[in-house]
Amino acid sequence: MEKKNKGLTVPHLTMMALGSVIGSSFFLGSSLAISAAGPSILISYILAGALIYLILFALSELTVADPSAGSFSTFATRNLGPGVGFVVGWLYWTGTVLGMSSEATAITILVQKFYPGVAISWFGSAIIIGVTLLNLLGVEKIGKLTSGLSSIKLLTIVLFILGALTLIFGLLPGRAAIGVGELANQPLMPGGITSIAGSMLLVVFAYAGFEVIALASAEVRDPQRTIPRAIRYTVITLVGLYVLYAIVLLPLIPTASLNENISPMVASLSRWGIGWAGTAINVVLITASLSTMMASIFAVGRMIRSLVEEEHGPKWLKDKTDVPYRGILFSGGAMLLGLGFGLLFPRVYLVLITTSGFTLLFTYAVIMASHIRFRKTQGCPPTGDCQMPGHPYTSWIALISLVVILLSMPLIKGQGTGLITGLAATAAYSLLYLAIRSRRRARAEAPLKRVAQPLQYRTSLLTEYSRELGEEEEKDPEK
Repeated sequence: MEKKNKGLTVPHLTMMALGSVIGSSFFLGSSLAISAAGPSILISYILAGALIYLILFALSELTVADPSAGSFSTFATRNLGPGVGFVVGWLYWTGTVLGMSSEATAITILVQKFYPGVAISWFGSAIIIGVTLLNLLGVEKIGKLTSGLSSIKLLTIVLFILGALTLIFGLLPGRAAIGVGELANQPLMPGGITSIAGSMLLVVFAYAGFEVIALASAEVRDPQRTIPRAIRYTVITLVGLYVLYAIVLLPLIPTASLNENISPMVASLSRWGIGWAGTAINVVLITASLSTMMASIFAVGRMIRSLVEEEHGPKWLKDKTDVPYRGILFSGGAMLLGLGFGLLFPRVYLVLITTSGFTLLFTYAVIMASHIRFRKTQGCPPTGDCQMPGHPYTSWIALISLVVILLSMPLIKGQGTGLITGLAATAAYSLLYLAIRSRRRARAEAPLKRVAQPLQYRTSLLTEYSRELGEEEEKDPEK
């Protein structure tokens, strides 16, 4: 009974998922997506939300069927084979480590706006070390801390939506209503249908991070009820906030004027004389990146534990405690290396960061493939609760959509190299798995050979002795 009352609750898990999702990719990265798609960004957010809905409920069915598995890498191993589980697990870990190294750099750059003398190397390292050590506190404390940081981000988005509505409807004293504003001067699809296709990649990235729900499943209170409810609340909150955000933003500013160097919130409010909002949102950006790092280090620590349990990782990373200390510290150390590598080779590092986007999409595609295979072989989860609407058609639609989005990476400037390096990383991990499997097979066969050789030797002696005995009997039958 005591164990049942411990672990992550629905609010904790939901806020952890939102903390992992809403990071700098939303506050800054949405500029590129909105600029590319124009007003049709609304369509992109809705389509991406529907896609994320399907992925999340596929993940929910897999997780509810076995909450102790704790990783989509484990689901891939069981349904698609150990090779796929190995590759997707380490690809996800690599992409997350690279992405969180960039988040530490982004936080430092934001802090430099207030304290110009801060060095990226020292401050970025301090952030990674601090967030890594905080993750050692345990799941309940991390859940509460992440919930607090996520609340700041959500409150900021809500306040922006309310502030934009006051401008649109003229609710502020002395200000005329903007009305439809810039929407009246813009075509729905500035770049045609390709603008939606290109923006979909960035919009899906804005939703990325929800997979922490599966990685936390082994530490959730009453997972059969908590996980589906947390997923439902996460989807409703994300899609609702993103769509409302886009609706109120579009009348305030021409989408073509947006760029990746400034948040759309800051740019739109500054255009209407609310420049002080820039400072406030920069502070929120810092908390957004911190909560994303917090949830992501939590996720990769659990991924390492899952990989080790499936014998896909080195044994020295195995932890016997509830908190995967070794996996967390190992991941934090890798982030420090990533930060240093990025400072030494900034051009190469930018290419590697785009690879982290590939790894997320690849992970989601594997989740859908695992779910399709699971439902084909196992049917509904043991509880009989089939949550995926329209299966198998919706599952296949989601998988094909993810493959199309992956192939559309070259449509976005700078993402084409991410596709190439992502495929190269997939091939490299595949070769590594084959090498490890071959080595293990050789080790497993070695003892058998050592046993077989003496037996063969003894058998040959007996055969030789029998042959000689037979020859003697032929020469002297009386013997």
